[in-house]
Amino acid sequence: MPNISDVAELAGVSRKTVSRVLNDEPTVKASTRAKVLEAISALNYIPSQSARQMRTGQSNIIGLISDEIATTPYAVDIIKGAQEATWEYSKLLTIFNTENDISVEKRTLDIARAYRFDALIYATFYHREIHLSEDLPDIPIVLLDCYEANGRFPSVVPDEVQGGYAATKALLERGHTRIGLINFDTPIPATLGRLEGYKRALEEAGIAFDPALCIYENGLASGGYRGARALLQRTNRPTALFCWNDRVAMGAYDAIRMLNLAIPDDVAVIGFDNQEIIAAELHPALTTVQLPHYEMGQWAVRHAISLLSSASDGRDPKPVQHKIECPLIERESI
Repeated sequence: MPNISDVAELAGVSRKTVSRVLNDEPTVKASTRAKVLEAISALNYIPSQSARQMRTGQSNIIGLISDEIATTPYAVDIIKGAQEATWEYSKLLTIFNTENDISVEKRTLDIARAYRFDALIYATFYHREIHLSEDLPDIPIVLLDCYEANGRFPSVVPDEVQGGYAATKALLERGHTRIGLINFDTPIPATLGRLEGYKRALEEAGIAFDPALCIYENGLASGGYRGARALLQRTNRPTALFCWNDRVAMGAYDAIRMLNLAIPDDVAVIGFDNQEIIAAELHPALTTVQLPHYEMGQWAVRHAISLLSSASDGRDPKPVQHKIECPLIERESI
């Protein structure tokens, strides 16, 4: 493996000059920098990370700790967004999946200390409140798809209210005035936020909220099937269904067909998540609201790196509680 001395010899400069180029010091002449970079390329030289860490005190490693997110369909977009952001800053993303095991999380935190991670990102399987340990490394920590009620750490979450509003408004704009909601039966932020957005859109359109049009189910296709049948077998049935997620919408599709109704002519259907393996493959393809997993991954990393800069400047900004818009993905079901 070539070393820094080999680069210096080929470029005709000192080892110190090569080091200054590697550290991107602005005082190096452009012509000298060009010679050193050319030598680095010719030798395929890779700087020693351990030496850089000793010199700068930074590992250039950002840890992403998840409960179960790395084993879900949403992991791809979160990890892709986070990884692309780390590459923008020439850093490395390291991923740990704890499966909600406290002992695994403790070992992960020990690794973060031992390797002097620059920052940590906590990501959760779904948008929820969490309670972090007090025994945390003294480095920037950002929460992804979760938050602490006391606002101790910055967080990034989807704007559930805006997403529920966007879904309902899309149906209202197509002339539907009786819109059924098949919601999740557990009071988590997504359940409450999407219901609030649904109510806001109805109120804005001058339509009174009817609790009889809201059914609470398990969040699976089986719940969507039961909920849709219950709503659509009523005398004054809804002409559109807003489903808590795409799996619920998939179950609703089955119920609608069992009742010999057509989508969207008899019943319009809209989902949530934009889980493409479901939404894009249903017939007709499902209009849905996208959870911004990619954008949340990017924001979390970029914010962690901004906190590193703040710390180096002696600043201690107030933790930001950030929400990202959930866009409507229009297909054929409404």
